Amino acid sequence: MAIGKQFALKAVTILSLGFVGAGAVPGFPGASAQAQQMDQGHSEHAEHGGHGMQNCPKEAAPLPDALKGWAGPAPVTAAATTDELDGVKLTAGKAVAAQLRSTADMHYAVRPEQPGGKVSSGGMFAFDAPAAGTYRVMLGSRAWLDVVQGGKTILSSGHNRGPACSGIGKMVDFPLAAGRAVIEVSGSGKPDMTLMVIPTP
Repeated sequence: MAIGKQFALKAVTILSLGFVGAGAVPGFPGASAQAQQMDQGHSEHAEHGGHGMQNCPKEAAPLPDALKGWAGPAPVTAAATTDELDGVKLTAGKAVAAQLRSTADMHYAVRPEQPGGKVSSGGMFAFDAPAAGTYRVMLGSRAWLDVVQGGKTILSSGHNRGPACSGIGKMVDFPLAAGRAVIEVSGSGKPDMTLMVIPTP
C-alpha cells in the first residue's frame, strides 16, 4: 500500500512539473513568463501590437483623451542616420505610421542593445521635449526600443501594456531633460510601425 502511494505521489509531481514548465496552469509562471519579466531594462522589447485584437469587438471602445492621437497616424519614413533626424520629428500626442529602414542601412546615434539581424527593420525619430519631465513612448508592433539623449541611452522609469484592443503594444516611460531626444527602434520583424509619444500625467 505504501509503495502504491509513493508511486502515485511521484506521478502527480511529474505531471505538475510538466504543466508548470509549459505555463499551462494559471498562477504558475512558466519559463516564457519568467523571460518576459526579465525584459524590463532601459531598453524595452515591445509586445505585439495586437494585444488581444483577435478577440476584440468590431466597434472598439474609444481611446482615452491622452491617446486619441493614436487613431490618426501620419505617414513618415524613419531616419537611418542622425543627419536625417530633422525630417522625422515627432510631436507629443500625434502618432506616426512609420516606414522603417533595413537594419543593414541603419547608423544609430547610439548602438542599440539589440540591433536586430540583417532581415529586420529599424529606424530613428527625433523628439524635442518641450520641458523636462517623463514621456511615454508607445509602439504598435514588436521591436526593441531605446531613447537617447545627450549621447547616452536613457534608463526607462516605467512600462505597461496599452489598453486592450487599442493596437498599442507597449508603453514605456523615460525621464527626459528639455531638448532633443532620439527614439531608436530596432529588430522589428515588420517594415512599418505605428509610434507615438505623450507626456505622462
